[in-house]
Amino acid sequence: MIAIINTGCANINSVRFAFNRLGVNPDVISSPEELDLYDRAILPGVGHAQVAMKRLIETGWNEAIKEYQKPLLGICLGMQLLCESTEEGNVTCLGIIPGQIKLLDTKGLTTPHMGWNNLAQIQNHALMKNVEPQNQVYFVHSFAHECNAATIAQGEYGSAFSAIVAKDNFAGMQFHPERSAKVGTQLLNNFLSWNGQ
Repeated sequence: MIAIINTGCANINSVRFAFNRLGVNPDVISSPEELDLYDRAILPGVGHAQVAMKRLIETGWNEAIKEYQKPLLGICLGMQLLCESTEEGNVTCLGIIPGQIKLLDTKGLTTPHMGWNNLAQIQNHALMKNVEPQNQVYFVHSFAHECNAATIAQGEYGSAFSAIVAKDNFAGMQFHPERSAKVGTQLLNNFLSWNGQ
């Protein structure tokens, strides 16, 4: 069973429909107490990090997520919230994935980084199974995780940034797999079969 965490800061339906297309019917949950009932979970997110983090703390999701011991995937802002801190509002985040979120140095390219871009695999990981170097995914973001030991795949837009990160049973994707066509479908399938290691 898979849960989509509803913090009120995401387009839940697009993520849910992406899993429906895979023959999976996730439950959308709004109570932190429900989380541990599920085999894996998705933390989606759009909007401003400061608002989203405040909501996680006020509703008790911050502790429930940190204590979760099964595979959990953060998408876009959801990934950023898993990290240590973000320059967007100068907020301390969940501190699960090592590293900071900083304003993307686009070297003069248009901000935000919006559209299709490549994934460059940095480490072997189950989440990258059957993803080829020429495959592209769909990004929409202005802030990004600085590449470090948690980086599984990176993107480049003016400068390099983490596209996929992972530590223990937690992972994050800066792009939107639910909007990334066949490659996104493969990545979500990989998450469904990932054992969290």
